[in-house]
Amino acid sequence: MAAVASEVEKLSILQAAVAGLGQISENEKSGFIGLVSRYLSGDVEHLEWSKIQTPTDEIVIPYESLTPPSEDLEATRKILDKLAVLKLNGGLGTTMGCTGPKSVIEVRNGYTFLDLIVIQIEALNKKYGCNVPLLLMNSFNTHDDTLKIVEKYARSNIEIHTFNQSQYPRLVIDDFLPLPSKAEKGKEGWYPPGHGDVFPSLVNSGKLEALLSKGKEYIFIANSDNLGAIVDIKILNHLINNENGYCMEVTPKTLADVKGGTLISYEGRVQLLEIAQVPDEHVNEFKSIEKFKIFNTNNLWANLKAIKRLVEADALKMEIIPNPKEVDGIKVLQLETAAGAAIRFFDNAIGVNVPRSRFLPVKATSDLLLVQSDLYTLTDGFLVRNKARTNSANPSIELGPEFKKVASFLARFKSIPSIVELDSLKVSGDVWFGTGIVLKGKVVITASPGEKLEIPDDSVIENKEIERHHDI
Repeated sequence: MAAVASEVEKLSILQAAVAGLGQISENEKSGFIGLVSRYLSGDVEHLEWSKIQTPTDEIVIPYESLTPPSEDLEATRKILDKLAVLKLNGGLGTTMGCTGPKSVIEVRNGYTFLDLIVIQIEALNKKYGCNVPLLLMNSFNTHDDTLKIVEKYARSNIEIHTFNQSQYPRLVIDDFLPLPSKAEKGKEGWYPPGHGDVFPSLVNSGKLEALLSKGKEYIFIANSDNLGAIVDIKILNHLINNENGYCMEVTPKTLADVKGGTLISYEGRVQLLEIAQVPDEHVNEFKSIEKFKIFNTNNLWANLKAIKRLVEADALKMEIIPNPKEVDGIKVLQLETAAGAAIRFFDNAIGVNVPRSRFLPVKATSDLLLVQSDLYTLTDGFLVRNKARTNSANPSIELGPEFKKVASFLARFKSIPSIVELDSLKVSGDVWFGTGIVLKGKVVITASPGEKLEIPDDSVIENKEIERHHDI
């Protein structure tokens, strides 16, 4: 019993400390305490491996089998007027060497992620005469910068709303107290609790009620750095006609995606299975692309009334993801949740197995190389794949640490090489690319330590390993 009492004690001491934090709302305080108390009580769903089943085509529907929407523009306008689009915009571009919100990194032709999203929705509103609004869920890290950036779209044909996801205090592991009440760490004392927080934050911000009052029924949620996540009328039409509460877009796994969460059927419900939930002895099975063939793209569709009902009933108990960190030598813990894990709480939830083109995230400069190359052209704000590429998979690209930051990446390429016929590229060391270069097949370029290797303008490199200038 002593252990139980200590958990209860821990929680009540923490509760008193959190009550004194003036920087956050009562909703945020109760949301945080709720998450911590679930964590302390060991609220973990243990899956019985033998009960996991592969979902049928009724649960994970092949995209090709969806009924095409009506050709009638007026009928399509009515469907689209039931939709709002929400982009998860809480991330900073720190991994790519940028200081502001990741969504303002230039992706192509001088356009940022955010520019492309606005252009896409504007094109939709113009074509169908509909009013699809865009919501941006920021974190306290991206809020101020995003407000300034959004001003430039004031005259565009699109309503843009911003709101913040919750701000939770980091927990000091040693004594289980909130970091901000122990040491004034500014922003370092706080964290945004993952994108699973999108549902309560939509409700708490008043945005969900505002959407319902305008006749909106569904919301399409996606990461702002996924350039493939454009509005799909075929999926929306299916959800409306079948009254699905929730839909997760999944796509076939390749060897690059073996760690991605997958959809399973479990005791009659569809749910997300993440690698962290898999017992050690089954991890290799989870990673095999034979048994678990699909993974979560984090393109999610949800019914607004269903979100409201579940949030108000406090029924969204998604798996907790503990994320230990260190701040100035202090070991802290942040507890997070993921939006995809909410699928099992919604009625009539489904997956749709979509083409890979709907999953085009830019997580690193190697992805930036793909989307800036001749592999794609830009039409109405979305990237269209070059038909000249016969291989359905994208080239695999590995760039060394010299290319990690966007500024260094851009400096090292006078122009982005042609990669339509490239299978794989691996670059390491101090390598610089001229203009008009064509890469084909398998290419490995390695500059020896202390050597600078320049690839001359107009070089055509096919199936080669290059270590010095005369290898070209």
